[in-house]
Amino acid sequence: MQTALSKAERTRQLIIERSAPLFNQMGYAGTSMQDIMTATGLTKGGIYGHFESKEEIALAAFEHAAGIITRMIGERIAAKESASDKLKAILQFYKTYLFSPPVQGGCPVLNTAVEADDTSPLLRASVVKVLNRLHKAVANIVIQGIERGEFRPETDAQKFSILFVSMVEGGIMLSKAYGDNKYLNTVISQLEHMLASELQT
Repeated sequence: MQTALSKAERTRQLIIERSAPLFNQMGYAGTSMQDIMTATGLTKGGIYGHFESKEEIALAAFEHAAGIITRMIGERIAAKESASDKLKAILQFYKTYLFSPPVQGGCPVLNTAVEADDTSPLLRASVVKVLNRLHKAVANIVIQGIERGEFRPETDAQKFSILFVSMVEGGIMLSKAYGDNKYLNTVISQLEHMLASELQT
């Protein structure tokens, strides 16, 4: 049974949920404390009663936004039985991702990774943790496919996971920059082709 949140916990969660789309759309440097105050309806003192700095808010907001994405991907993976279908489910998730993102502002991993490299080592480290989890999830699915005889035994799970994640994130970046989904769709089609021809026995 889930226990009810205290007033302080509810306020902290409100700050995180309201600031997450701000940081995801405007970035760490572009989001001011005034923006967060406006979005939450709280005073600066009210916000700093729950967080020590803007960076701490940004970290919690990123973890919240990234958590939404990883949970949704996890649910789609869990709903499929075969390794191939699990990987296809991830690609299907990203097919509608660009123009109807689960988190306002697009991919929080991509958005934060681009900026955090120069502005916040802590944010960058948090991005790396999320990427590592995604790489590991894809690699584990491929390993499962090899063990079940779905994929060729010589398939390099680590190499495939790097290509898979890098191509999807790159496709998102190009499609967002051009305002055209064809770049991401091209990447997804190529990955589907890889699944159909290179991995399957």
